[in-house]
Amino acid sequence: MEEYAKRVHDPYFQPHMAVGITVSEDSLANCVWVSGPVIIGAGPSGLAVGACLKNQGIPALILEKTHCIASLWQLKTYDRLCLHLPKQFCQLPLMSFPKDFPTYPTKQHFLAYLEAYAKKFDLKPVFNTVVLKVEYDSGCGMWRVKTKVTEYICRWVIVATGENAEEVVPNIEGMNEFKGPIVHTSSYKSGDSFENMKVLVVGCGNSGMEVCLDLCNHNARPSLVVRDSFHILPLEMLGRSTFELSMCLLKWFPVRVVDRLLLMASHLMIGDTDRLGLHRPKLGPLELKNVSGKTPVLDVGALAKIRSGHIKVFPGIKRLIACNNVEFVDGRTEEFDAIILATGYKSNVTSWLKDGFPTKQFPEGWKGECGLYAVGFTKRGLIGTSLDASRIAEDIARQWSTSTKHFKPFLQHPPPL
Repeated sequence: MEEYAKRVHDPYFQPHMAVGITVSEDSLANCVWVSGPVIIGAGPSGLAVGACLKNQGIPALILEKTHCIASLWQLKTYDRLCLHLPKQFCQLPLMSFPKDFPTYPTKQHFLAYLEAYAKKFDLKPVFNTVVLKVEYDSGCGMWRVKTKVTEYICRWVIVATGENAEEVVPNIEGMNEFKGPIVHTSSYKSGDSFENMKVLVVGCGNSGMEVCLDLCNHNARPSLVVRDSFHILPLEMLGRSTFELSMCLLKWFPVRVVDRLLLMASHLMIGDTDRLGLHRPKLGPLELKNVSGKTPVLDVGALAKIRSGHIKVFPGIKRLIACNNVEFVDGRTEEFDAIILATGYKSNVTSWLKDGFPTKQFPEGWKGECGLYAVGFTKRGLIGTSLDASRIAEDIARQWSTSTKHFKPFLQHPPPL
């Protein structure tokens, strides 16, 4: 600790004793002591934990690699996106959605809510700051968060970059031979630019199904690649959201019983999806979610388009061949004008954090080692984010008074160099 204090107060490192600091990219490299936690990421997860900490009287520094909050929502989502769960299940801690918002808020509604949330809790991230490396210094018991120009020293680090930090782009044989556009859904905004085109959408999750529906609505001719089995459920059952109904049933029945009830109701409402080439897994939708994190698709209209033939279904792709033809694993070959990859995202945490990331399963996956925390990695959506954020803030609050007392002598009376 003495060695650390000497380093922090060495003029060579130009230290700043501050809770947070805005850093110019043109400034010289420096070392900054942060008395509260450093939060990496200014999406819903980072904002939620920042608000919970502020509610506990604990200041935090939020680092964000882009120029805005919720960059995934602002920069990498399509125009027609809506929340698939009712708003009461998607709100962040300490602030509800406005009453005049629809039951399923649009992308624009959700972004307006996040902006208001950041303003209410006076959350001011340091933008355009890419974290290059995070490591624990066992010698001084501190975390070192390194960016291009600054090294932040802190007692706690909260990883809030989420599970959707980087696009997953599959390596399909012959991709270089395809002459039409191949784009990830992160670059897709609407079907306007695909009018009258034959488009192959790769991936049958919620995004893939909704992009297909959007393409239909813009007079494109989409086809859907379905490589694996998955569950598709109606958005609502018995006048209530399927998710809300599931949560109510789980209060009275075990998961497997609720799964059976959901599948029975789904079969009555949407029929046998196997006939459409959409095969269900052996595990029920809720049990599969618990085991693998795979979310069931909540249908918002794509299924009717598949049933009517406006959306064709194909199995996995074998390869892309000349003249914009796609060969499928069942031997069929068809020509397409464009390909959209609805293949999802992945976390990039392991590229800058080597050790200490939480490995426990939900609901304990928010706490790692030596003051490291993670929010938004439980595969439980915004509900999981809110739970993680509250628990992290409470845990740090229990340490806060002891920690600040411990460092007070160093902050007010640094040891002589």
